[in-house]
Amino acid sequence: MAATLRLPPDVQKALRETAAREGRSQNAIIIDAIRRYATDRTRRRDEAVARIVAEDAALLDRLAR
Repeated sequence: MAATLRLPPDVQKALRETAAREGRSQNAIIIDAIRRYATDRTRRRDEAVARIVAEDAALLDRLAR
């Protein structure tokens, strides 16, 4: 899928410098960043749900009745 990405100048500069420093393409860095973001969001959501279930087990049980 092709997409147009508009980045603020400071982010564009940081991306360009990171790509040069790591010897990777800007595209590869963007893909990696999106994958990490999505994985982290999923992990944090799952941890939050598990914490709510554990901390509020009694309340959830009463609501289920």
